[in-house]
Amino acid sequence: MSEVAARELMAQRFRSFLPVVVDLETGGFNARTDAILEIAAVTLTMDPEGNLMPDATYAYHVTPFEGANVEQSALDFTGIRLDDPLRQQVAVSEAEALGEVFRPVRKAIKGNGCTRAILVGHNAAFDHGFVNAAVERCGIKRNPFHPFSSFDTASLAGLVYGQTVLARACRAAGIEFDNSEAHSARYDTERTAELFCAMVNRYKDLGGWDLAIREQGMDEEA
Repeated sequence: MSEVAARELMAQRFRSFLPVVVDLETGGFNARTDAILEIAAVTLTMDPEGNLMPDATYAYHVTPFEGANVEQSALDFTGIRLDDPLRQQVAVSEAEALGEVFRPVRKAIKGNGCTRAILVGHNAAFDHGFVNAAVERCGIKRNPFHPFSSFDTASLAGLVYGQTVLARACRAAGIEFDNSEAHSARYDTERTAELFCAMVNRYKDLGGWDLAIREQGMDEEA
């Protein structure tokens, strides 16, 4: 299969949606009031054999928006230090972080012949809610992600491996997971991307995707 054919298959695979893995570290659980502290996204691609795999990672430290709430318990959990000089040097505004993530996502959508991105996340509703709230807060008009649909790797891993915790699901899939690196948006996103690809490719290897294509073709001929 050529690279062009692989891109065409990517467009077919998820009904013209391009899966993009996203993870956020936040100052709490309320998307309307609590700050986004880190955001990372991994775009996906498909090899000539039709296997899904991670492509590029985009990760940013984020300065809390004005008036944002940050719970100390959240900082203790993630290990993020807002007063860290190195963090302060590289942190960007919420609007800038979203812009830097959305730009390559839009490029990947176009490059793969897709119409929109679909968010992939571990407990995806959490990350999706924060992204949508930030988009609204920043007045961004062109959100490349579907407004409510997503793929949740916690649910998928529960089905495939009987595990819903990210670290345990990764290990069940044969993916190394370092607990000391966890709760960094970049690290968690990259492991989630590997996990999602492993599950999609496992389904493909079992004949599920090929069977779906054949059945769809028979339905169209009938």
